[in-house]
Amino acid sequence: MDANELMSLAIERQASDLHLNPGRPPLGRVNSRFVALVEEPLTDESTEALCRQICHGKYWEELEQVGTTDFGVAHATGDRFRVNVMRQRGRLTAVLRLIPRDLLTFDQIGLPESCRRLLSLPRGLVLVTGPTGSGKTTTLATMIDWINANLDRHIVTIEDPIEYYHSHQRGIVTQREIGTDVPDFVEAMRRVLRQDPDVILLGEMRDLETISAAITAAETGHLVFGTLHTTGSARTVNRIIDAFPAHQQEQIRAQLSVSIQGVISQVLLPRDDREGRVAAFEVMLMTPAIGNLIRKNETNKIQSSIQTSKRLGMVTLDDYLLDLARQGAISRDTALFAAQDRADLEARL
Repeated sequence: MDANELMSLAIERQASDLHLNPGRPPLGRVNSRFVALVEEPLTDESTEALCRQICHGKYWEELEQVGTTDFGVAHATGDRFRVNVMRQRGRLTAVLRLIPRDLLTFDQIGLPESCRRLLSLPRGLVLVTGPTGSGKTTTLATMIDWINANLDRHIVTIEDPIEYYHSHQRGIVTQREIGTDVPDFVEAMRRVLRQDPDVILLGEMRDLETISAAITAAETGHLVFGTLHTTGSARTVNRIIDAFPAHQQEQIRAQLSVSIQGVISQVLLPRDDREGRVAAFEVMLMTPAIGNLIRKNETNKIQSSIQTSKRLGMVTLDDYLLDLARQGAISRDTALFAAQDRADLEARL
C-alpha cells in the first residue's frame, strides 16, 4: 500500500480522518462513521512502512525519541493533512486529519451573525472551544479570513502545525509553525508583541504560561483568538481560572472579566436530513452582568444570563440544538446526546 494512494482515497470519500492501525484496514471517518478504504488489514510491518513514507527527517527522530510527533503534510491534489504518528503497545499507528482546502463563509459554517461583531474589536480575548474534531480550526480560519479581507490588520498566527494557509489580502498574515519557525507556544507568545501585531491567533492555549501571555496580550491592545478543549462558556472560564494557582485566581477573575469579549463553543454532529455534518454553537458575548459574575466567582449563573440575552445575539447550545432538531437537520437522539442539560432539552422536544 502507498500512503499517497490512501490519502487520495480519503479525499475522494470526503473522510475527515484517515486511521492507520495494525490489524484493521485503513479506515476513513466519513460522516462520523468508520469506512474501510481498502479491504486488506494492515500488519505491523505495512503500518510502519506507511508511517515511514509520511514521516521523515526530524519528525521521525522526534517519534523515536518521545513516541509521538505532529506535523502537516501536503498531498499532490493541493489538499493538506494534519498528521499524528505515535507508538502504542510498541507498534506504530497514525491518524491523518484532512484539512478542507477551501475556506468557508459564515453562512456555510452556520456561525451566528453576532460573532461577526467580535472581529472588528480593537482588543480582547475571543475563545473558540469544543471537543477534538468539532471544527474549531475551520471556524477560526473563517474568522481570520474575514479580518484579512476586510480590515487593515497585521495577523500573526501561532499553530502546531499550520493547517489553513492564508495569503495577504487587505491585511498582512504572518503564520508561525511550532517546531519549524519557533520552538514552542511560550517562546512564540514571548516574541509576538514585538512583531507589531493587531490580531493574534493562538492555536492552542495548553499551559499556564501560554494562557497568561494571551490574557496579557488581550489587555495590552491586541485582539487575541485562542482555542480550548472545553464545552460551554462557564466551563471555559473555569478552565482558565483553574489553570492558575489558588492565590492568583481572584486576580485572574478580575482580568478575565474585562479581557474576554466572547466565547464560541461548538460541536459537530451528523446530519439527519442529508449526508454530511452540521455545527451547533453556543455564543457568549461579554456584558457588564457576565463580567460581574466572573469577578464574583458565580460562573454557574452564566448559562441563565446567556438565555436572557438573546436580543444581544447570544444563544445557548441547547437552544441551538433544539432549533436544529425542529428543522430536521439533526435527529432527536443526536440533539439529546450533545445537550448540556439532557432532561430539560428532552422535555422541550
